[in-house]
Amino acid sequence: MTVTILPGTYCGVAPLPASVWSAWNLDPVLLTGLMLMWLMVGRRPMGSLAMLALVVAFVSPLCAMAAGLFSARVVHHVLLVAVAAPLLAVGMPRRGGQPGLHFALSTAILWLWHLPQAYDLALSDIAVYWIMQISLLGSAVLFWSAVLSQRTSAQAMLWSLAGLIQMGMLGAILTFAPAPLYAAHAMAPLAWGLTPLADQQLGGLIMWVPAMVPYAAMIALQARRGWQMAERA
Repeated sequence: MTVTILPGTYCGVAPLPASVWSAWNLDPVLLTGLMLMWLMVGRRPMGSLAMLALVVAFVSPLCAMAAGLFSARVVHHVLLVAVAAPLLAVGMPRRGGQPGLHFALSTAILWLWHLPQAYDLALSDIAVYWIMQISLLGSAVLFWSAVLSQRTSAQAMLWSLAGLIQMGMLGAILTFAPAPLYAAHAMAPLAWGLTPLADQQLGGLIMWVPAMVPYAAMIALQARRGWQMAERA
Protein backbone atom coordinates (compact mmCIF):
# COMPACT_ATOMS: atom_id res chain seq x y z
CA MET A 1 0.00 0.00 0.00
CA THR A 2 1.41 3.37 -1.03
CA VAL A 3 1.08 6.17 1.50
CA THR A 4 0.60 9.63 0.01
CA ILE A 5 1.65 12.79 1.80
CA LEU A 6 0.10 15.49 -0.36
CA PRO A 7 -2.00 13.87 -3.12
CA GLY A 8 -2.03 15.62 -6.48
CA THR A 9 0.08 16.41 -9.51
CA TYR A 10 2.12 19.61 -9.36
CA CYS A 11 1.19 21.90 -12.27
CA GLY A 12 -2.12 20.03 -12.51
CA VAL A 13 -3.56 18.13 -15.43
CA ALA A 14 -1.51 18.11 -18.63
CA PRO A 15 -2.92 20.63 -21.15
CA LEU A 16 -4.19 19.75 -24.59
CA PRO A 17 -2.10 20.99 -27.54
CA ALA A 18 -4.57 23.80 -28.29
CA SER A 19 -4.29 25.28 -24.81
CA VAL A 20 -0.66 24.60 -23.95
CA TRP A 21 0.52 28.22 -24.20
CA SER A 22 -1.96 29.29 -21.54
CA ALA A 23 -0.66 26.73 -19.04
CA TRP A 24 1.84 28.94 -17.20
CA ASN A 25 2.52 28.07 -13.56
CA LEU A 26 2.09 31.15 -11.38
CA ASP A 27 2.21 29.41 -8.02
CA PRO A 28 3.03 32.25 -5.56
CA VAL A 29 5.11 29.97 -3.31
CA LEU A 30 7.20 28.84 -6.29
CA LEU A 31 7.63 32.38 -7.60
CA THR A 32 8.69 33.61 -4.16
CA GLY A 33 11.23 30.80 -3.87
CA LEU A 34 12.65 31.53 -7.31
CA MET A 35 12.87 35.23 -6.51
CA LEU A 36 14.78 34.55 -3.28
CA MET A 37 17.09 32.21 -5.16
CA TRP A 38 17.67 34.83 -7.83
CA LEU A 39 18.65 37.36 -5.15
CA MET A 40 21.33 34.90 -3.98
CA VAL A 41 22.75 33.75 -7.32
CA GLY A 42 21.16 35.74 -10.12
CA ARG A 43 23.50 38.70 -10.02
CA ARG A 44 26.22 36.65 -11.67
CA PRO A 45 25.84 35.96 -15.42
CA MET A 46 25.92 32.18 -14.98
CA GLY A 47 23.52 32.45 -12.06
CA SER A 48 21.09 34.42 -14.22
CA LEU A 49 21.25 31.74 -16.92
CA ALA A 50 20.64 29.05 -14.30
CA MET A 51 17.59 30.90 -13.03
CA LEU A 52 16.29 31.22 -16.59
CA ALA A 53 16.56 27.43 -16.95
CA LEU A 54 14.64 26.97 -13.69
CA VAL A 55 11.92 29.39 -14.84
CA VAL A 56 11.51 27.42 -18.06
CA ALA A 57 11.34 24.18 -16.07
CA PHE A 58 8.86 25.28 -13.40
CA VAL A 59 6.99 28.37 -14.61
CA SER A 60 6.63 27.93 -18.38
CA PRO A 61 4.05 25.55 -19.92
CA LEU A 62 6.76 22.87 -19.85
CA CYS A 63 5.81 22.24 -16.21
CA ALA A 64 2.23 21.35 -17.14
CA MET A 65 3.29 19.40 -20.24
CA ALA A 66 5.61 17.31 -18.09
CA ALA A 67 2.63 16.15 -16.07
CA GLY A 68 1.35 14.29 -19.13
CA LEU A 69 4.27 13.69 -21.50
CA PHE A 70 7.32 11.69 -20.47
CA SER A 71 9.36 13.41 -23.18
CA ALA A 72 8.52 16.79 -21.63
CA ARG A 73 9.47 15.45 -18.21
CA VAL A 74 12.86 14.41 -19.60
CA VAL A 75 13.43 17.94 -20.92
CA HIS A 76 12.46 19.22 -17.46
CA HIS A 77 14.99 16.93 -15.75
CA VAL A 78 17.71 17.78 -18.26
CA LEU A 79 17.22 21.47 -17.52
CA LEU A 80 17.76 20.70 -13.83
CA VAL A 81 20.75 18.33 -13.86
CA ALA A 82 22.60 19.29 -17.05
CA VAL A 83 21.84 23.01 -17.50
CA ALA A 84 20.89 24.77 -14.25
CA ALA A 85 23.13 22.62 -12.01
CA PRO A 86 26.47 23.26 -13.79
CA LEU A 87 25.64 26.95 -14.15
CA LEU A 88 24.94 27.19 -10.42
CA ALA A 89 28.11 25.21 -9.65
CA VAL A 90 30.24 27.75 -11.54
CA GLY A 91 29.42 30.35 -8.89
CA MET A 92 30.10 28.09 -5.92
CA PRO A 93 33.35 28.28 -3.93
CA ARG A 94 35.86 25.58 -4.87
CA ARG A 95 36.44 23.21 -1.92
CA GLY A 96 38.16 20.28 -3.60
CA GLY A 97 35.13 18.01 -3.56
CA GLN A 98 34.97 14.24 -3.95
CA PRO A 99 33.90 13.62 -7.55
CA GLY A 100 33.59 9.85 -7.12
CA LEU A 101 31.20 10.21 -4.19
CA HIS A 102 29.16 12.96 -5.83
CA PHE A 103 29.06 11.10 -9.14
CA ALA A 104 27.73 7.99 -7.40
CA LEU A 105 25.19 10.04 -5.45
CA SER A 106 23.87 12.05 -8.40
CA THR A 107 23.74 8.97 -10.63
CA ALA A 108 21.91 6.91 -8.01
CA ILE A 109 19.35 9.67 -7.44
CA LEU A 110 18.75 10.20 -11.17
CA TRP A 111 18.28 6.47 -11.83
CA LEU A 112 16.19 5.97 -8.68
CA TRP A 113 13.67 8.59 -9.74
CA HIS A 114 13.29 6.90 -13.11
CA LEU A 115 12.22 3.62 -11.55
CA PRO A 116 8.51 3.28 -12.43
CA GLN A 117 7.28 3.05 -8.84
CA ALA A 118 9.24 6.09 -7.64
CA TYR A 119 8.47 8.09 -10.78
CA ASP A 120 4.71 7.46 -10.69
CA LEU A 121 4.60 8.26 -6.98
CA ALA A 122 6.30 11.61 -7.58
CA LEU A 123 3.70 12.51 -10.19
CA SER A 124 0.82 11.63 -7.86
CA ASP A 125 2.11 13.22 -4.65
CA ILE A 126 3.16 16.87 -4.62
CA ALA A 127 5.42 16.42 -1.56
CA VAL A 128 7.28 13.54 -3.21
CA TYR A 129 7.45 15.57 -6.43
CA TRP A 130 9.40 18.30 -4.65
CA ILE A 131 11.66 15.76 -2.97
CA MET A 132 12.42 14.54 -6.49
CA GLN A 133 13.16 18.01 -7.84
CA ILE A 134 15.32 19.15 -4.92
CA SER A 135 17.32 15.92 -4.78
CA LEU A 136 17.93 15.92 -8.54
CA LEU A 137 19.09 19.54 -8.61
CA GLY A 138 21.04 19.42 -5.34
CA SER A 139 22.98 16.24 -6.14
CA ALA A 140 23.75 17.51 -9.65
CA VAL A 141 25.09 20.82 -8.29
CA LEU A 142 27.37 18.88 -5.93
CA PHE A 143 28.60 16.72 -8.81
CA TRP A 144 29.35 19.63 -11.13
CA SER A 145 31.00 21.61 -8.32
CA ALA A 146 33.28 18.64 -7.62
CA VAL A 147 34.12 18.38 -11.33
CA LEU A 148 34.99 22.05 -11.55
CA SER A 149 37.15 21.87 -8.42
CA GLN A 150 39.51 19.23 -9.82
CA ARG A 151 43.14 20.28 -9.90
CA THR A 152 43.77 19.01 -13.40
CA SER A 153 41.68 19.28 -16.53
CA ALA A 154 42.24 15.55 -17.16
CA GLN A 155 40.44 14.67 -13.92
CA ALA A 156 37.58 17.04 -14.73
CA MET A 157 37.28 15.56 -18.22
CA LEU A 158 37.21 12.02 -16.80
CA TRP A 159 34.32 12.73 -14.43
CA SER A 160 32.43 14.71 -17.07
CA LEU A 161 32.79 11.70 -19.35
CA ALA A 162 31.46 9.46 -16.59
CA GLY A 163 28.41 11.72 -16.29
CA LEU A 164 27.91 11.64 -20.06
CA ILE A 165 28.07 7.84 -20.13
CA GLN A 166 25.57 7.26 -17.34
CA MET A 167 23.12 9.74 -18.88
CA GLY A 168 23.43 8.03 -22.25
CA MET A 169 22.97 4.59 -20.71
CA LEU A 170 19.75 5.59 -18.97
CA GLY A 171 18.50 7.18 -22.19
CA ALA A 172 19.29 4.02 -24.16
CA ILE A 173 17.43 1.83 -21.66
CA LEU A 174 14.35 4.03 -21.90
CA THR A 175 14.57 4.20 -25.69
CA PHE A 176 14.73 0.44 -26.17
CA ALA A 177 12.32 -0.61 -23.42
CA PRO A 178 9.78 -2.92 -25.12
CA ALA A 179 6.74 -1.50 -23.28
CA PRO A 180 5.69 1.72 -21.56
CA LEU A 181 7.06 1.91 -18.02
CA TYR A 182 5.10 4.75 -16.44
CA ALA A 183 1.40 4.65 -15.56
CA ALA A 184 1.45 8.45 -15.17
CA HIS A 185 1.85 8.77 -18.95
CA ALA A 186 -0.63 6.10 -20.06
CA MET A 187 -3.20 8.48 -21.58
CA ALA A 188 -1.95 12.06 -22.10
CA PRO A 189 0.43 11.30 -25.01
CA LEU A 190 -2.54 10.16 -27.13
CA ALA A 191 -3.83 13.75 -27.26
CA TRP A 192 -0.48 14.76 -28.77
CA GLY A 193 -0.58 12.08 -31.45
CA LEU A 194 1.85 9.80 -29.62
CA THR A 195 1.46 6.38 -28.13
CA PRO A 196 2.79 6.03 -24.58
CA LEU A 197 5.66 3.91 -25.92
CA ALA A 198 6.54 6.45 -28.62
CA ASP A 199 6.51 9.23 -26.01
CA GLN A 200 8.82 7.18 -23.81
CA GLN A 201 11.14 6.48 -26.74
CA LEU A 202 11.26 10.18 -27.58
CA GLY A 203 12.16 10.96 -23.98
CA GLY A 204 14.88 8.31 -24.07
CA LEU A 205 16.33 9.80 -27.24
CA ILE A 206 16.35 13.28 -25.68
CA MET A 207 18.23 11.89 -22.69
CA TRP A 208 20.50 9.82 -24.89
CA VAL A 209 21.63 12.54 -27.32
CA PRO A 210 20.78 16.22 -26.53
CA ALA A 211 21.17 15.72 -22.76
CA MET A 212 24.78 14.64 -23.28
CA VAL A 213 25.70 17.92 -24.99
CA PRO A 214 26.39 19.84 -21.73
CA TYR A 215 28.71 17.05 -20.59
CA ALA A 216 30.50 17.13 -23.95
CA ALA A 217 30.77 20.92 -23.66
CA MET A 218 32.36 20.58 -20.23
CA ILE A 219 34.85 18.06 -21.64
CA ALA A 220 35.72 20.49 -24.44
CA LEU A 221 36.15 23.39 -22.02
CA GLN A 222 38.40 21.35 -19.76
CA ALA A 223 40.44 20.17 -22.75
CA ARG A 224 40.91 23.80 -23.75
CA ARG A 225 41.96 24.62 -20.20
CA GLY A 226 44.54 21.81 -20.31
CA TRP A 227 45.97 23.02 -23.60
CA GLN A 228 46.25 26.58 -22.30
CA MET A 229 48.05 25.39 -19.17
CA ALA A 230 50.40 23.26 -21.27
CA GLU A 231 51.22 26.25 -23.47
CA ARG A 232 52.03 28.39 -20.43
CA ALA A 233 54.26 25.62 -19.07
